[in-house]
Amino acid sequence: MLEVSALGWTVTIGVIVALLALDLTLGVLRPHVVGFREAAAWSIFYIAVAIAFGVVFGSIAGWDFGTQYFAGYIVEKSLSVDNLFVFVIIMSTFAVPERYQQEVLTFGIIIALILRVIFIALGAALLSMFSFMFLVFGLILLYTAVQLFRHRDEDPSIEDNVLVRAGRRFLPVTDDYVDGKMITRVDGKRMFTPLFLVLLAIGGTDLLFALDSIPAVFGVTEEAYIVFVANAFALLGLRALFFLVKGLLDRLVYLSTGLSLILAFIGVKLILHWAHEDISESVPEVSTAASLVVIIGILIVTTIASLIKSSRDPSLKAHAGSLRARPASDQHHAEP
Repeated sequence: MLEVSALGWTVTIGVIVALLALDLTLGVLRPHVVGFREAAAWSIFYIAVAIAFGVVFGSIAGWDFGTQYFAGYIVEKSLSVDNLFVFVIIMSTFAVPERYQQEVLTFGIIIALILRVIFIALGAALLSMFSFMFLVFGLILLYTAVQLFRHRDEDPSIEDNVLVRAGRRFLPVTDDYVDGKMITRVDGKRMFTPLFLVLLAIGGTDLLFALDSIPAVFGVTEEAYIVFVANAFALLGLRALFFLVKGLLDRLVYLSTGLSLILAFIGVKLILHWAHEDISESVPEVSTAASLVVIIGILIVTTIASLIKSSRDPSLKAHAGSLRARPASDQHHAEP
């Protein structure tokens, strides 16, 4: 079992908060249109930081834990790309001006990080108290995988978001974006701008992704510290990655299929672990190293197959995938 001292937690959280403050400064205090070169530089920076942390962590804690970290990081990073897909849909639905997209993304990442901390603490507590939670988490992931595969050619309906619907119904909302503000005053009356609704939509999306990603990463490691840092470093680079890959996302036509396979694989891994612990030690388990190879393999095959397919048929457009079918009227409305 991994033992992390109070100093270790303090230093880790300090590094993450410092990186988050840097992201906040870039995204909120200096709103601007992010170009490809800037997005590429910051994406490389955040990935390099995550890799450097993994190398240092593996050297100190041992490479068994180091392998678990990298497996968890890759799982969370791959799931975060699908998260970006939905962010692109949200930005397009609300026609968010490019100079304000950084601000929304940064706050969205902060919300996602807070939600993940809550779910990590809850998940770790449940797993430590009830071994059958491995079975529950595994079944959740299998259900998610099946639903995502069934609706892989659809996009989630933003207007169906409970928070967005409530915001439109109960809050006074301006028609226009007001200098990137979320709350403003019009004729002395406090009103919310569409940017606030965008944040609600992203927050609701973050909640759904947390419900899937936390069981997924617990499938490759049971250590709460590793789950936390893997999530944190995967999320911190999302702002830059959004601007880097949003043009490429349309070409990843098999992304949802690949993610459904990864979730199904981890779901089976969790169920086998539960059976090994609670039923019989003769039930085989999947090692972390094997998990890492399978996950990377699925991602490589998915990416290459997507690029080949989209190059042969440029009219194809990738979809984020959905956990349930959209109403027929919704799908018709979404058609160009």
